[in-house]
Amino acid sequence: MSRTEEPLTRVLMHSSGDILNYLARRVGHDDAPDLLGETMVVAWRRVRELPDDPERARMWLFGIARGTLQNHARGERRRWALADRIRLHARTEASSPASDAGSEVRDAFARLDPDLAELVRLVHWDGFSLTDAAELLGIPASTARGRYQRAKSDLRAALSMEAPLA
Repeated sequence: MSRTEEPLTRVLMHSSGDILNYLARRVGHDDAPDLLGETMVVAWRRVRELPDDPERARMWLFGIARGTLQNHARGERRRWALADRIRLHARTEASSPASDAGSEVRDAFARLDPDLAELVRLVHWDGFSLTDAAELLGIPASTARGRYQRAKSDLRAALSMEAPLA
């Protein structure tokens, strides 16, 4: 093991569980291990960019995981678009999904701007502070605060529109 690989091995050992959880919350437990592996390969290829500070190195790994996740999402969108085109071509009727508890919140969250939704996920699902989430997203902390407030406002508005009338 070279001198540049030793610090990477340490930070991967320390952070891989958190990164796996981060990925699993976004893509599910089936795809998350593959994405963790891809994240590790990219980190190994870019090992010379690894920050010396352990916390900065951890955030660097999360940034790589986010990029891996974005690549995966683009592939998923392409696959879904192809499936939609096939369904449209075949002109088959799809059955409506069963309703279940919490669907209003999921629907409201799904309608959020993707950047706002990711910020909310980082803060509430992954436990990052707004400052750390901003850094991971590559935006100023003040921008993250404003976007977070907008996301809360958008969610409130979407949920109040769906609330049953008394």
